[in-house]
Amino acid sequence: MINVYPYSSLGHADHGWLDARHHFSFANYHNDQRMNFGVLRVINDDVIQSGRGFAAHPHNNMEIITYVRSGAITHKDNKGNEGRTEAGDVQVMSAGSGITHSEQNLEPEDTTLYQIWIEPKQMNVAPRWDSHEFPKATDEQGLALLVSGDGNAPLMIHQDVYIYAGALYEGQTIEQPIKHQAYVLVSNGDITLDDIVVKKGDGAEVTNQSTVVITARSAAEVLVLDVPEA
Repeated sequence: MINVYPYSSLGHADHGWLDARHHFSFANYHNDQRMNFGVLRVINDDVIQSGRGFAAHPHNNMEIITYVRSGAITHKDNKGNEGRTEAGDVQVMSAGSGITHSEQNLEPEDTTLYQIWIEPKQMNVAPRWDSHEFPKATDEQGLALLVSGDGNAPLMIHQDVYIYAGALYEGQTIEQPIKHQAYVLVSNGDITLDDIVVKKGDGAEVTNQSTVVITARSAAEVLVLDVPEA
């Protein structure tokens, strides 16, 4: 079963320096029907102005993944981690027992990114941060596995999830396996999931399916978040 959530239906908050769209309830946006998708708690589609960002603030017991769509974001935390993650790349942070971090756009242009929060299966783990660069070219094999909890991806978090991403050329079709249930994000372009159209900025839930056929109606960039029930 596939349910599409159009970009125009998402929660919206414009803070001037930050223009955010919320796939699920977050901060001042509350929707009883959009609290989570399994262990997936937050997806924020953010535009961060050049020279601005999130000042140092604390988190605990949450797995936080940032997928940079354009520009770059610079991370710094109180555990001594610091790094710059640019378009197409991913950073992960296990907040665990507690961490304080900042995320700044130090680029000469706006940065766009997905901020994703996933509830952990282990509480109060040692906080950690990591990032990884990924190929930017279209891959005939389909989407790359970026993040997982089983050690089979370049980046690890404390949950049984599989996060895939990649570019598809116009007309390309792939069959994406699903272990649990999937939330699909279209970062650029238009696609179909089976025969259902999903456009840039939209999100789509795929449930009760072991695979989904993704076809790019135009050159596209896609993320698939395969997550268990809460």
